[in-house]
Amino acid sequence: MQRILQFFLPCLLCAAGATGAAEPQKPNILLFYADDLGYGELGCYGFQEVPTPHIDSIAANGIRFTGGYVSAPLCSPSRAGLMTGRYQQRFGHENNPAWLPDSTVAGLPLSQTTLPQAMKTAGYVTGCVGKWHLGAHPQFHPNRRGFDEYFGLLGGGHIYLPGAAGGVEYNIPMNRNGQDEPLTEYLTDVLGREASAFVKRHAGEPWFLYLAFNAPHTPLQVTDKQLDRVKHISDETRRNYGGLVVGLDDAVGEVLTTLGESGQEANTLVWFFSDNGGPVSVSHSDNTPLRGAKGNVFEGGIRVPFLVSWPGRLPAGATVDAPAMNIDLFPTVLRLAGLELPDDRIVDGRDLWGVMSGEQPAPPHEALLFFDDKVIDGARSGQWKYYRYVDRYYWPVPLDKPNSLAGRRLEGYTYKDERTGRELRLYADHPMLYDVALDPGEAYNLAARQPEVSARMLGYIERWEQDWIKNPRGWK
Repeated sequence: MQRILQFFLPCLLCAAGATGAAEPQKPNILLFYADDLGYGELGCYGFQEVPTPHIDSIAANGIRFTGGYVSAPLCSPSRAGLMTGRYQQRFGHENNPAWLPDSTVAGLPLSQTTLPQAMKTAGYVTGCVGKWHLGAHPQFHPNRRGFDEYFGLLGGGHIYLPGAAGGVEYNIPMNRNGQDEPLTEYLTDVLGREASAFVKRHAGEPWFLYLAFNAPHTPLQVTDKQLDRVKHISDETRRNYGGLVVGLDDAVGEVLTTLGESGQEANTLVWFFSDNGGPVSVSHSDNTPLRGAKGNVFEGGIRVPFLVSWPGRLPAGATVDAPAMNIDLFPTVLRLAGLELPDDRIVDGRDLWGVMSGEQPAPPHEALLFFDDKVIDGARSGQWKYYRYVDRYYWPVPLDKPNSLAGRRLEGYTYKDERTGRELRLYADHPMLYDVALDPGEAYNLAARQPEVSARMLGYIERWEQDWIKNPRGWK
């Protein structure tokens, strides 16, 4: 923590001089993070099967991104990118860590500066409510990673109904600042109430609240009240999933109502994301009109509902088509808090204020990069999305990076398994190129027709990869 303060406090002290009169006042930050919410689930994106009026109100009062992405198609890596503003490949957090309370390596590495750690140096009270999933050992606990207050579930999932069936990780007690508490009511309702209490408790001081729901992630446990509002859905699995979405929307509504009633709405920047796309085959979630699902880097796995509002500061009912990513929240929020980025590491996120406010509408990224845990790398630049196949099944995983699938050495275009000596070559003969502005379902591969575009897109991946090999941890 001392090292963090060394590079953030000087920035804070000079922030007043570096900020012009036109800069917005330092806002509260309210971040909603849904779990496994498909792109085709919200009314504000044109889908009406499941009622989501409260989440839709964020779009009505602010901005809806049509090209909003997350940095990984899985729960924990997505959160690692969000918390650090960096591609999680830089610190070996590319997969979901197992529930290992005794492991000091199965979690977000302590070398990484988190968003709440930074916000605290600007005088913010920091709170986390809900799903953590960034390590089970006490050293990874939210209170040790920058959050003043925590209440929620430390693992990757949890039962919703007290006494319901679930595995070991899903039946652990709730945790409040390091102390166990039993779950006594419906989980999503509890999380909404806890977040509302935080908002009321800290009225009058700048705060950052990360409300990370586990809804609508499995298990598909819902109440009769929720099911009654989606009873028109004939498929039972999807009906239960829809009930989880309804519960999520109700909890969001409770927090937004508290924000308004406490007089803080005008000075609060509200974000809403999903951590990845919907797992279609598991929960019958809907990623329409996108191809793919949770676990892969096709559009349905990583393009997500992506909303932001700040009444009076950002336009209401606006749409932004420029590609953006959850890692962009880190530099955007730091800038609004009067902080500069850390100067000892590469931050991959970009400040979105210009594109959100309309002051600088140019896309903030030249290219966004995607890596799944199977066989595909991808990049998006402008309207284009490109993929290449890679043989990763034999990659060695180093013992000090149990969450990583990147334990390989690149030698030209050949990956080498250092345990067996086997050389693994890229499948360069299977490139895929899509115009996702016109073809979001990725049905028409244009790689053969657009060789120059394909070469340019492949170049983004190769340059980043070479940089990663030379500087795997991204230190400056």
